[in-house]
Amino acid sequence: MMYIENIFICMFIPLFLSVIIIQGDMRKYMLFICIGMGMCVLSAYISSFFMGYYHTDAVVAAIEIVPVCEEVMKLLPLLFYLLIFEPERKGIPGAAVAIAVGFATFENVCYLTENGATDFDILLVRGISAGALHILCGILLGFGMAYIFYRGFLKVPGTIGLLGASSAFHAIFNLLVSADGIWKWMGYLFPSVMIVLLIIGWHLLIKMNKYSM
Repeated sequence: MMYIENIFICMFIPLFLSVIIIQGDMRKYMLFICIGMGMCVLSAYISSFFMGYYHTDAVVAAIEIVPVCEEVMKLLPLLFYLLIFEPERKGIPGAAVAIAVGFATFENVCYLTENGATDFDILLVRGISAGALHILCGILLGFGMAYIFYRGFLKVPGTIGLLGASSAFHAIFNLLVSADGIWKWMGYLFPSVMIVLLIIGWHLLIKMNKYSM
């Protein structure tokens, strides 16, 4: 049996202690990484609850339950940060990505603990695919919230739309990697390809805004 609480405590304590020493933006970034790890633990409990409540198997849960639970849990601390601290727009993407990094890191450590570290190829693919997926969703939420949150009429519907988009990306990834053959490899590549497309789209949007001014 894997006790994720014990793993979380062992990882969380040194990272959180570093927050006391680190100054400036690095402190904030490290704190969001710790929060992301905590959200990973909570999402595991919530996903397990709904799996038991609806009596679903692991594959159905990975496609229909886990994506929504995990993306909601990653969005909540970002929303709290925006509503309570009202940060500058440029600091929002970094906070979202840091939460995603903490979430992905803790999830990978739990995977290592449960399945071992003997097969390097599988672990490398998981790091590139599943790790990149959480970064993809963090980029989407971070840059999306930075764009819509200070536009009053877009705040609520935009947040719902971003949550839906990140959950859909997550579900598509889980669906593809649960298939066989070429579809599985397409799933492995899906997050990295989407990250590149989002970055290109963001830079194009910035250039369009500059030209329109």
